[in-house]
Amino acid sequence: MKGYHQSMADSEENGQSQHSKSSTLCPESDSSSGGDIPDPDSPPQQENVPLDVAKKEAKHVFMAKVFATIILLVAVGVVATITYLLVDSQERRNFQSQFTGYASEVVTVSREKTNQLFNGLDAFSVSISSQAARELEIRNSTWPFYRIPDWSVRAQRLATLTNMEDPYVAFDLIVSQDERKAWEDFANGEYPIEYQYAIEKEGDKNGMTAEDFLNKTVPFIHQSSSGTDVPAPETGDLYPLFQLYPLKMFPGLSRMLMGWNTNSYAAVRDLFQIIRATKSVAVGGFFIHLNRETKSSGTEVLQPVFDRADTADEDRRVVGAISLRLDWLDYFKNLFHGVDSDVRLIVVLKNSCPPSRDDLAISHHVVTYQIDGSNAIVLGQEDLHNPKYDSLEVTETFIDLGIDHSEVPDGLCVPTSTLHVYPSEAMEKKYETHNRTIYTSVVVIIFSFTVLVFLLYDFVVGRLQKKVMDRINKQDMIVANVFPSNIRDRLYQAQGNALLQSQMVDQSTNSVGSENEMGAAPLADLFPNTSVVFADIAGFTAWSSAREPQQVFILLENIYGALDSIANKSAIFKVETVGDCYVAAAGLPDPMDNHAIIACKFAREALKKMKEITHQMEVYLGPDTAALDLRIGIHSGQVTAGVLRGERSRFQLFGDTMNTASRMESSGERDRIQVTQVTADLLTEAGYARWLVPRTNTIFVKGKGEMQTYWVRKAKVPAAKGSKMKSDMSTVDETNESDGGTSTGGSSGEHGLGAEGIHTLTKTERLVEWDVALLTSLLQQIIASRGGVVKHIQPLSSEEKTIGTNGTVLEEFTPIIPMKRFEAEDLQQRQSPSSIDITDKVKCQLRGYLSNVASMYKDNPFHNFEHANHVTASVKKLLTRIVNTDETNGLAKGTNKTKRKSNGVDLVDLAGHSFGITSDPLTQFSVVFSAIIHDVDHPGVPNSQL
Repeated sequence: MKGYHQSMADSEENGQSQHSKSSTLCPESDSSSGGDIPDPDSPPQQENVPLDVAKKEAKHVFMAKVFATIILLVAVGVVATITYLLVDSQERRNFQSQFTGYASEVVTVSREKTNQLFNGLDAFSVSISSQAARELEIRNSTWPFYRIPDWSVRAQRLATLTNMEDPYVAFDLIVSQDERKAWEDFANGEYPIEYQYAIEKEGDKNGMTAEDFLNKTVPFIHQSSSGTDVPAPETGDLYPLFQLYPLKMFPGLSRMLMGWNTNSYAAVRDLFQIIRATKSVAVGGFFIHLNRETKSSGTEVLQPVFDRADTADEDRRVVGAISLRLDWLDYFKNLFHGVDSDVRLIVVLKNSCPPSRDDLAISHHVVTYQIDGSNAIVLGQEDLHNPKYDSLEVTETFIDLGIDHSEVPDGLCVPTSTLHVYPSEAMEKKYETHNRTIYTSVVVIIFSFTVLVFLLYDFVVGRLQKKVMDRINKQDMIVANVFPSNIRDRLYQAQGNALLQSQMVDQSTNSVGSENEMGAAPLADLFPNTSVVFADIAGFTAWSSAREPQQVFILLENIYGALDSIANKSAIFKVETVGDCYVAAAGLPDPMDNHAIIACKFAREALKKMKEITHQMEVYLGPDTAALDLRIGIHSGQVTAGVLRGERSRFQLFGDTMNTASRMESSGERDRIQVTQVTADLLTEAGYARWLVPRTNTIFVKGKGEMQTYWVRKAKVPAAKGSKMKSDMSTVDETNESDGGTSTGGSSGEHGLGAEGIHTLTKTERLVEWDVALLTSLLQQIIASRGGVVKHIQPLSSEEKTIGTNGTVLEEFTPIIPMKRFEAEDLQQRQSPSSIDITDKVKCQLRGYLSNVASMYKDNPFHNFEHANHVTASVKKLLTRIVNTDETNGLAKGTNKTKRKSNGVDLVDLAGHSFGITSDPLTQFSVVFSAIIHDVDHPGVPNSQL
């Protein structure tokens, strides 16, 4: 920062207040510096990049246009062919016309039959109600104690009306539990009469008499349970079947259906609930019956029977229902008389209600039929038509009861049935010609080609636009990181206006000077109320001189990243970082009244965060890292901010406030915040006088004279509790660089110690952790150099056995250590050191040993444990610098000269650089370990006295 302060003084003497350090960090070279001078006649290399991109994109667009032209020419020929083929399309139209006629007939006949059916049912119901009302009045009786006297004759008429070959018409009554016993007695007395009447009107019943039918009749209201007839439940209304047409025994049943509680059949029970609620006819779903020879399908229809015949009487009550099982095969048979069976239509019936299932049947919502002339069959319980005929579909809603759905009980569905008619492949083949197939195919091809042309064109244009937008987005991201959002927008606007003016006046002038001559206003603003913060890392110069560049940047990235995070949360605007100095401001680009408070809060948080980071990083970056501190200075006042246009333009601040804030930092003390009287007054006015501590003495500020300044109290931080190092300390997972250097990156979590755990370690414990990490990485390299795993333990040599028995250590000293010869195969097969796992036991032993070494050091100047770690850091840095450049050392002896060059690098020289004195991990370990223990138990007296 000395160079920066000097530049501040120089700029102040020259009447300038520019805040810039670019002259000291990046000095511009002139012609006398010996650098190469670019040829003014040659265009800049960067300008060729967009030009090349534009040429490539123009070529792509051109090729696309050529291709599209060829496609259009082909399409013209195809259209000409289509014109020829349209002459033969009459047969296709004939097929559609014939199908439409047949389909319309199916729809019309079906609709007429449906209307006829429901009208017949309604008339049947009215006649029953009317007749029953008279007879019950005469007999002084009520429902349900009524039998339709001429049931067989009436039901036969209804069956004939619907053309049912195998009719099923039943009369079901509604019997309450109170009426149950009386009705059962009534029914048992009426069954013989009904059976005898049915035999007389319907004819022979396979030799069965009325008595035979009576013997097969259950004398009570019953339902089936596991194949056994059991009495119906004693709760709720019952719906017993009382009269049936035709009278017969159903296959698989050993008794008559008379007295069977239809309420046990879920489909009928739901329909009864609907007719009782709506007083209207109800239609169920489609069910399919399967047998050995064929399969048929039908629908249950319930027509309510009322206690009164007056249809206008809203108080009339539903007392029963006429149950009709409508067989759709009978419905569709004999629609076409004398028509060829090749006229095959597919009819799909769809029910709007979802399918359901109970013990007796499965109700479907879709059934497919096939009409072959005068015959019809069931194809299945799903939509089985060929989708390719969707365009020829003829549909009609042929069952819509018009019931108000609000009257329907919850959970029940009133269906709407629709009829969908499609042609079949057999019918199409009757009218099929090759011309129709060609016509259809060509239409598809034309459409496909047209779409392809547009898609291709859109793809090419989109590809070009994507490239342009990607470049614009990248440029916008770069600009957004350099300038505030409002300045960025004004900069874009200014550049756009300047470009427009330059095109109007002289398209050949693109320099900044030309823009200014045309009156382009500079992008600058005055911010009268701001607080500028200068934060410098105290001790950084000395610390960085003993560190690797990677370690220096790891520290700076962590510190600046933390400060950026605090700034974003505190509405602080980061101006720039100059070396180890962080410059920020409050009150711009968005003005704020409490800028001084925000700046001081930011500074307090920065001091606290600095302590946390340096304590954490000392384990990874070595000794004295925790000794680094921030020195912060703050001054409030007005600043001029804007963009100084030119090469590498950026957002800059100017003014006396910048100089004064810089002086506050340079004249301050480490780990403290110094503010001027102006800032202190703003804090006092805002009620934060408790933060301020007046400095005991005034300071001299160049250009200002004597100034009274103040210290800002630091934010309270919980006192760090030291922990005693133990040999069984928790395991530390080391992360080491592949080249064997100490682990200097990553979060503290990688080492098994959280940020709080590292922060609470004592300085000696942190140094021990750093030594553990350093020696662990060297142990990994030693194992890797030996092949990863020692398969055979070699016996000790005679020299190794005598170590420590031949007098002093100096007598065993060897001035020359033989190094391992270079083996290319061994180097290629060597395991990566970072993949080798050092067990927790080894780490704990190493930590315990180093803790004992640390305890043996005395607290003497330049001979203590901290100083030993300084020496260790310097030794490690020195080892990474030592290389052997002797190309004739024979390390790669025997290598063929044609193979000694790889990518222009001599392999012998490469071997010398990569396998010099620092290549032996054991040697490195020995040197580093010697540095750690070199001053153990040193008394502190000069070496000459020792």
